[in-house]
Amino acid sequence: MDDLDFSGKPGVPPKPTAAPPARAAEPASLYSPKLALEFFSIDGTPEQFAAGKRIFAENEKAGGFFAKGARIYLLLEGEVTLTLKDKPLEMVLPGEIFGEMATIADLPRSATAMARKHCRVLALDERQFQQSLQQMPEFALMLMSVMTQRLRRSIAKLATARKESVVAPPQKSSLDRKALAELQHELGDPAPTRAQAGQNVLTQGAVGACMFVVTEGRIAISIDGRVIEHVGPGGIFGEMALVDRAGRAATATAETDSAWLLIARNDFLAMIRSKPAFGMALLRSMGERVQHIGALLRAGVQTT
Repeated sequence: MDDLDFSGKPGVPPKPTAAPPARAAEPASLYSPKLALEFFSIDGTPEQFAAGKRIFAENEKAGGFFAKGARIYLLLEGEVTLTLKDKPLEMVLPGEIFGEMATIADLPRSATAMARKHCRVLALDERQFQQSLQQMPEFALMLMSVMTQRLRRSIAKLATARKESVVAPPQKSSLDRKALAELQHELGDPAPTRAQAGQNVLTQGAVGACMFVVTEGRIAISIDGRVIEHVGPGGIFGEMALVDRAGRAATATAETDSAWLLIARNDFLAMIRSKPAFGMALLRSMGERVQHIGALLRAGVQTT
């Protein structure tokens, strides 16, 4: 049980890819403007912003899906500029969504959004998003695909970064005790898989056949031997390989005696479609990871 990744032999780690200058460059196979429009049209609120109007500001608390003011936007008309510290990051064009990362992960906005031209949008708050997700759960899977692609690009950059120390706070618990119990029951009440401190749970580059939900202990997530994240009870990891079927992006090691539930890809897909709360938990977990790794890259990390 030195390596508990039941996913086959290690494969070739994903090759780093250059980050595109704007979301319009995301592969069409991942992001579907048509699907996004159908999703936002279910219960979205039309809003307009005049040219030069600020929609939200960096470091502003989005509020998360448990706050009244949380908003995710789909741009219908116009252009929105995203900036960080007054420096351009990317341009949002009609058919694209923005504001989703901070809102889903309940973290401060990582950029400022400004209407470059007169804009029309559809906005979703917590209730509206949950209601739309119940009717179109496939939107959650599409959004996970986009997040996974961003994560792999950022992880590739982080793997070549040089920095003496990295702050790796524990991941927020995506599932509380009640949600964990419900998930275990939904899976047929399997006994959690266990490992002693120091054992590998999965290996960077391996083929992924399942994802993990921690029930006890603490798991260290590392890239090329450098720990970037800790996952405790209620935390999720390993889902990226199920979304895009690529190799594991990182190694996971039990820091303490630990236990977790294994979720195979078929069960993963079935629950995305039938359990909107499970989809939200995964989106929240991935959103936190996107923000965390992005913060590491922005915090003075020098890449080669």
